[in-house]
Amino acid sequence: MATAKRFEDLEAWQKARQLAITVYRVSSSGRFNRDFVLRDQARRAVVLIVSNIAEGFERGGNREFMQFLAMSKGSCGELRAQLHLAKDLAYLSEGDFELLMNEALRISRMLSGLLGYLRQSDMRGSKYGKPPANLEP
Repeated sequence: MATAKRFEDLEAWQKARQLAITVYRVSSSGRFNRDFVLRDQARRAVVLIVSNIAEGFERGGNREFMQFLAMSKGSCGELRAQLHLAKDLAYLSEGDFELLMNEALRISRMLSGLLGYLRQSDMRGSKYGKPPANLEP
């Protein structure tokens, strides 16, 4: 198990970053692009997934990191709800919907695993003078 020294080392962050790029791409054309409310909300949700993982990691304490991971997980749920609406409104093809939904679910599971690991860890983070935990479950 590798030790994450930067948030960029976390596979969950890497996958969330790729998901964000894909959401931006699929929401940049057609009717999805013209539905400003749904497009912008989906983009905000996916950006929050990436951002909260990074912000929580940088806080230097497991308790705060767990709080931000929980917010990221909530944003995954929000994005999935928006993807359902986009599909229902025929803004997304079935293939794009499945791809995005599967990735959002995968990231959500990764965040759950990371949260579980941090709950069990006796490490408390660099903020408290303890060495950082191995962060990939």
